[in-house]
Amino acid sequence: MARKTKSIFLAFLLLCSFSLGVVVVAQEEAIAKSESEALGEPEKRETLEIIIGGGGSPAPSPSPPTYCPPPPPKPLSRLEKAKRVLLKFKTTIDDPNCYTQNWSQDTDACKFNGVRCANFPDDQQRAVAGLDLNGAKLATKNGGNLPLTGLLDSIPELTFFHVNSNNFSFVGGFPNNITRFRFFFELDLSNNKVSGKFPTQAIQNNQLVFLDLRFNQLTGPIDPKLFERDLDVIFVNNNKFTGYLPENFGSTPARYLTFAHNSLSGSLPKSVGYAPNLTEVLFLKNQFEGCLPFEIGYLKKAVVFDISENLLTGPIPLSFGCLKKIQFLNLAHNKLYGCVPDNLCQIPSIRNNGNLSLANNYFNEIGPSCWSLIKSKVLDVSGNCIPGLPNQKSPKECYQFYKTKKTCPNPNSFYYVPCKSYWGRQSKPTSPPSEPVTYKTLKPHRLRL
Repeated sequence: MARKTKSIFLAFLLLCSFSLGVVVVAQEEAIAKSESEALGEPEKRETLEIIIGGGGSPAPSPSPPTYCPPPPPKPLSRLEKAKRVLLKFKTTIDDPNCYTQNWSQDTDACKFNGVRCANFPDDQQRAVAGLDLNGAKLATKNGGNLPLTGLLDSIPELTFFHVNSNNFSFVGGFPNNITRFRFFFELDLSNNKVSGKFPTQAIQNNQLVFLDLRFNQLTGPIDPKLFERDLDVIFVNNNKFTGYLPENFGSTPARYLTFAHNSLSGSLPKSVGYAPNLTEVLFLKNQFEGCLPFEIGYLKKAVVFDISENLLTGPIPLSFGCLKKIQFLNLAHNKLYGCVPDNLCQIPSIRNNGNLSLANNYFNEIGPSCWSLIKSKVLDVSGNCIPGLPNQKSPKECYQFYKTKKTCPNPNSFYYVPCKSYWGRQSKPTSPPSEPVTYKTLKPHRLRL
């Protein structure tokens, strides 16, 4: 019995040992090497290893991210650019009259005081077309002179720049680039603090038709190029210009010219008579000398001719009787002498409430037609040497003058009459003369032409 029991135990033990080995071996074979293998997905494991860099060849380095710059800002419009210029200018000035008070970031630049806007021809953009700062009395913060650079040269759409009665000057130089402004027609720097030589750069813009430099401190000769430009108005009176008027004076197409109150000298160039459009010209209060050129009689459009208060001598040429539109002729306060031509007193535009001033010269005779003009107070011959008239120079002074009077070259030219005479003809009535434009320039304020 004991032997049988022992045999059964041994058999069970062997059976258990065999079963255990099988289980151990099975377990060893069943242990997965990874999660993928455990899940039965060996191919995914290989794919995953390749993706993450495990197994096979190393994966290439990733490309750096592409940089995309932000889009460029929208370009400023013409009006916005001009507004920036104006606002920057405002920060530099002393404005005693608050002229620029409404110049602000929140205000439409076209509503700024003194600013004129229009559509620019090229692209029809709204633009600052003109600046009118007349009478503003602007200066720098410390009361000094203002430069033109930074303002005049920074708004290329300008058609006019009017700054009468301020404190602008050529500090920093004259802005050369205005010569490239395609529509720049008018420059008014009158009654400022402009000094130095004649600003040739100012007339290099071929579009310019109006130049006003009066009441400044400009010196030296007047540039002959001035008379080659297609200007309609030239106002340079009340400066300190010296030297002679250039011989090409007659080339100017200008209608209104003022050279008064300077220190110009020498003879009037003969070409004055050939200025094709000359309507009004003022030469008064200079130092012109010599004799009147007979060519002045060719000025068919002249309404005002004033060369008073100079050093001219000699007789009045008979050609002056051909100034058929003259209404204001002033030769007073010179050293002219001889007979006042009768044909001059016959000009209808003079006789009809015009003005002929020959006062304070040395005339000793007048033509028959002139007597009626004296009575109507159209003609003033006071302070001369005419016998039988009141308010004349003393005989002694007249005698001394005629004893030493200067003669003129080419005396025959004074008898030349290049037109039909008014002698023996009854003058036709003409309209009363209008107020001359050029005499307004003798005051420093702004002009209203």
